[in-house]
Amino acid sequence: MLNIVVCVSGGGTNLQAIIDGIDNGTIKNTQITGVISNNESAYALKRAESANIAAYCISPKRFENREAFNRAFLGKIDELAPDLIVLAGFLVILPEDLIKRYRNRIINIHPSLIPSFCGKGYYGLKVHKEALARGVKITGATVHFVDEGTDTGEIICQKAVEILKEDTPESLQRRVMEEAEWIILPKAINEIALQKAGKGKEN
Repeated sequence: MLNIVVCVSGGGTNLQAIIDGIDNGTIKNTQITGVISNNESAYALKRAESANIAAYCISPKRFENREAFNRAFLGKIDELAPDLIVLAGFLVILPEDLIKRYRNRIINIHPSLIPSFCGKGYYGLKVHKEALARGVKITGATVHFVDEGTDTGEIICQKAVEILKEDTPESLQRRVMEEAEWIILPKAINEIALQKAGKGKEN
């Protein structure tokens, strides 16, 4: 069984895609042991609670400094003991200790075809605004491993989405989620779970 922790800052649509994928069997041999948000008003926390998944808010605002927040965040991750950490719209810079400790066990979903429209400052609607401003015909989403850089880790999978003439940043954001993000994130988790199950059989 692949135990995952999902970290999210907002509405949690990708979290819902993971929950649904586990429920309908698209994601096999996987369970969510906890959901962590840095935002106490994130709807993702309610999604977790509705699915009977342990939900935690660990906000930098609650700590006297960044070091204290990092210790609390890493402590909660260690307590939940995940095989895989999934960043599903998590707008927090991860502590270096966390990246080192969970090397090759942290994945992120990004709403573009990396290396396009990624890196520092590229998140949310800005990604789609820049894609439209540049006039590209194809965009999409990428699931990648997390390293010390910003969107620089090894790519796991990508899915392209055609940009339509009538697209706005908001409509493009929605279609990238529906046609790419909600498909490839569950797919990537399932592949990792199957790899873990395969290794377990060999041992």
